[in-house]
Amino acid sequence: MAQDPSPSLLAQTVPTAVGARAWIALAMLWFVYVLNFLDRQLLSILAKPIQDSLKVSDTQLGMISGLYFALFYCVISIPVGWLADRTSRVKVLSLACATWSAATMGCGLAANYVQLVFARMAVGVGEAGGVPPSYAIISDYFPPGRRGTALGLFNLGPPIGQALGVAFGAAIAVAFSWRYAFIALGAVGIFAALAVLLVIREPKRGGLDPVSQQTPEKARFWPTCRMFFSRPTLVLAALGSGATQFITYGLGNFTVLFLQREKGITLEEVAIWYALVVGIAMSAGIFVSGRMIDLFTRKSRVAYAMLPAISLACAIPFYIGFVWAPSWPLALLFLIGPTFLNYFYLSSCVTLVQQEVRPNERVMSGALLLLVMNMIGLGLGPTYVGAASDFFRASNPENSLQIALYTLLPFYLIAIACFTWLARRLRREDRSSGEPA
Repeated sequence: MAQDPSPSLLAQTVPTAVGARAWIALAMLWFVYVLNFLDRQLLSILAKPIQDSLKVSDTQLGMISGLYFALFYCVISIPVGWLADRTSRVKVLSLACATWSAATMGCGLAANYVQLVFARMAVGVGEAGGVPPSYAIISDYFPPGRRGTALGLFNLGPPIGQALGVAFGAAIAVAFSWRYAFIALGAVGIFAALAVLLVIREPKRGGLDPVSQQTPEKARFWPTCRMFFSRPTLVLAALGSGATQFITYGLGNFTVLFLQREKGITLEEVAIWYALVVGIAMSAGIFVSGRMIDLFTRKSRVAYAMLPAISLACAIPFYIGFVWAPSWPLALLFLIGPTFLNYFYLSSCVTLVQQEVRPNERVMSGALLLLVMNMIGLGLGPTYVGAASDFFRASNPENSLQIALYTLLPFYLIAIACFTWLARRLRREDRSSGEPA
């Protein structure tokens, strides 16, 4: 089993010059991530027309966008991560993109709820091979000290993907049908899968890391799993991310339905105003957090944990205002706060994990991070909110989703506690190794 790199090792620097090929690869990976998240979010964006067409309840909607999707997405990501650590990460990514794009087109052809469930499961299978290989490819194109920014730029994929999904998905649904939105956007992904093979060149594993961290050995499956779950810092980062995603996915998968059903916004207005909030506020939050990570972690690794903890604490009053607001314009104004602040954890935890493990363990470690945080957040968040909404509907039929969203507040406190614990752990490790805390 590979030995864990020490903090002093991680502090070693290598040349920080980044060539044009690295930025081209990052741009291509970012575009694929945009499609990844766009396809994933279409179901929540088009929830109301899908419910009207297929007679789907809030619980069923939460299950299909949460638990059913996450089971395949998370479980398949582990063997895919292991395969990518041992073979071509670029080819794995290309095949994954083609798979989830074809499955997205299948969602548009579903004639009933059961067919839609199987199509979404297939989307989960494909998307399992999208993000972990991309994390590792970026880490081998960008040196330490530049990875936080690079991964922050890459993580702009979700907000841009969600914003484009809202804008184009809603617009296509209004002009034609919700089915055409799935088919059209899935077709774009097929061409993107081919472009990945043509544009991205497989980088040398660990080529930009300190020499003492590099190893020609291929990562083994179970030793890598044991390494990840035996490291408290990695586990706490995953748990904090999972608690945060419980909020972000629980809220995100029902925001459009909540605004339409209980705030009175139309799908045409969603395509403009909600798309702007998501595209601008979430993108700004992820980009700013990436830059802050590179800045503050030069002095102390504790910043990997404190940035998410502080941002989540600041998001709470804005979240309460969003759920409370009596009109959709005021609700969207409050939503800017949590949309900006809720995603500081993403670049922090992804960068921490990529820095803490050996280069030949990066894809697998990224997959294990996604396994924990997505099983908690993606798997349980939407499922919980949908079930809570149906539960409260019997006594509060007019605002059942509002009450369900209020019940997400304790998870802010859980996430903050996890990141505070992680900060204490990182501070203790740095002090024991003589690094500045």
